[in-house]
Amino acid sequence: MSFPQLNDEQRGEEILAVFDTAFGELLAADPAAFRVKFRKMAASAFAFYRGTACLFYHDLDAENAGRGGGNTHARTDGNIDRAPFLDERTSRVWIHGDLHAENFGTYMDSNGRLIFNVNDFDEAYVGPFTWDLKRFAASIALIGYAKALSDEQITELVTIYAAAYRERVHALATGAKSDEVPPFTLDTAEGPLLDALRDARSLTRFGLLDSMTEIRDFERRFAPGGGSIELDAATRYKVLAAFDGYLETLPESSLARPDSYRVKDVVGRRGIGIGSAGLPSYNILLEGNSDALENDVVIYVKQAQTPAVSRHVTDPAIREYFQHEGHRTVISQRALQAHADPWLGWTELDGAGQLVAEVSPYAVDLDWGDIDDPEEIAAVVADLGRATATMHSAADDDSGHSDLVPFSTERAIDAALAGDEDGLAPLLVDFAHSYGARARADHQIFVDLFRNGRIPGL
Repeated sequence: MSFPQLNDEQRGEEILAVFDTAFGELLAADPAAFRVKFRKMAASAFAFYRGTACLFYHDLDAENAGRGGGNTHARTDGNIDRAPFLDERTSRVWIHGDLHAENFGTYMDSNGRLIFNVNDFDEAYVGPFTWDLKRFAASIALIGYAKALSDEQITELVTIYAAAYRERVHALATGAKSDEVPPFTLDTAEGPLLDALRDARSLTRFGLLDSMTEIRDFERRFAPGGGSIELDAATRYKVLAAFDGYLETLPESSLARPDSYRVKDVVGRRGIGIGSAGLPSYNILLEGNSDALENDVVIYVKQAQTPAVSRHVTDPAIREYFQHEGHRTVISQRALQAHADPWLGWTELDGAGQLVAEVSPYAVDLDWGDIDDPEEIAAVVADLGRATATMHSAADDDSGHSDLVPFSTERAIDAALAGDEDGLAPLLVDFAHSYGARARADHQIFVDLFRNGRIPGL
């Protein structure tokens, strides 16, 4: 891959400009949250990479411009990114948008099964499928470097990921039976994926409720402190009105017991994580599927963000398909995740789109901290390649959103890859090494900008 050659000072200015576009408004509204976000990003090159999807897509545009293509991704005039494997269909599929090695974990699906797969769909959109693969490959290069793996070992890991992705896409495209390509569950997962699922199974709804709530006057309420913010009457009214709008976005099957949606309490929260800094959010305590106090449910209402990838996909038909960012997040997740959270929906609050979902007691992220053996890392990477393919394949013409992606995603990707069976791995390997090195250098530039007070507004 090739980028414009910049010295550290020029690159620093470029990073600041990208940050201003992506974060400027939120940072001005809540600089304290961004100080926390940026300190977390300063901790490591991988943490920096996690928090800078905006910079990643800016750089993909620069890479494409270096090939003479300019920003041609999904233009209305029919031009497409002329990168390998991309055509009119494969440049316009549902993508995760922020696919890195730590965005995988467990969830309880709508059928009551614990599943290990991709999570966190805040950045999901419609675009080239290779963008997900490149973002993941670079993250593996960063993890491998942090674990002192050699360049040859990192090359092998990315190659394994590419091969596993290719194998699973082909199996799904050619009509493999479901038992031949099963999801990762307690019965099928191995290694660290199975460990995560077992950890999730050991968690309980009561444990989650006990950490967030208390019982007062024979009823459960949110406990004070712990990051919760008591709401004034006007704000509480607005949140409850938004909740009523959210109920209209749920599938009919979710409304089997109307009492499940009786509101018991509402509190405010403010996001301070790497991905949610400055975004106002609220927690709502609901009755759940029975009158028993241990079955209460906590959902969150969070202002949805503009996905970084959307600034680099220029087709207005894609942008106009979504009512707002909350609607975009939910529709994308439902497309990419089979049997998604039955509490998943959207609403509006103060004119901004909101994402609504359960605060799940069964969510466990993949922990790379103890995954150090090269053979174990390779096995995990292969499984994540299969999970990526399964995610892309879920979002096909049968997913309920065929107006936007009116074809079988797995068949389109399979056909594109079949044109150059040996080309995917070298493409991802080259990108992984090049962008991994760039992210490590950018991390140091960012740390110097931050600690020397050069980020405007902080």
